[in-house]
Amino acid sequence: MNILKTKEQGLLIVISGPSGAGKGTICEQLRKNKNIWISTSMTTREPRGQEKNGKEYFFVTKEEFEQRIKDDKFLEYAIVHNNQYYGTPKDKIEEKLNKGYDVILEIDIQGALKIKEKIAEAICIFIMPPSMDELKTRLINRHTESKDKILERFKTAYNEINEVTKYNYVVVNDLVKNATKKVEGIILAEKCRVDRIEEVFLNNPEEKLHEELMNKEFINE
Repeated sequence: MNILKTKEQGLLIVISGPSGAGKGTICEQLRKNKNIWISTSMTTREPRGQEKNGKEYFFVTKEEFEQRIKDDKFLEYAIVHNNQYYGTPKDKIEEKLNKGYDVILEIDIQGALKIKEKIAEAICIFIMPPSMDELKTRLINRHTESKDKILERFKTAYNEINEVTKYNYVVVNDLVKNATKKVEGIILAEKCRVDRIEEVFLNNPEEKLHEELMNKEFINE
């Protein structure tokens, strides 16, 4: 028996950052961990490139999204990027956490800050591009948006980066492999926090053996 019993509930991890920072790519790497469940967000924007409904996002109409708002189906939602809705469906999140899965929400900055206000124990990680020049290059190389939309996202990124001090952690995504390892390190460190301890078992067989040995040493002296 282990000397410590820790909370079985999984961690709620929020990953966000400006468009082009590479948060989606990092999340795809994290998905390989069987103990991690990544929530799929919902949006009213059109799919880009090879995006598929239910994989990168659930793509719905504004009418459908607004009805879900009325039905209280979102953990959070926001209007970003040219008046498009983005939101995190509540479905399955609590269930997965209670089963011990670490749940990752890959969401925009507005949504992340709402989660932070609403759920104090949420772990918020900001994914930062190595430079603004690199961010611009990544946005252009996606070949999924017009020049005007790229410019809009680039300008938005300047404002979003100013919100980094409101997060718990920041990870610079220079190389995906390195950035993913850093995020994994954050998750591991959070699991070792003292406030996750539910009980300390001092009355186990190992402790009794230790006491017996100590008593013998004391008597021999």
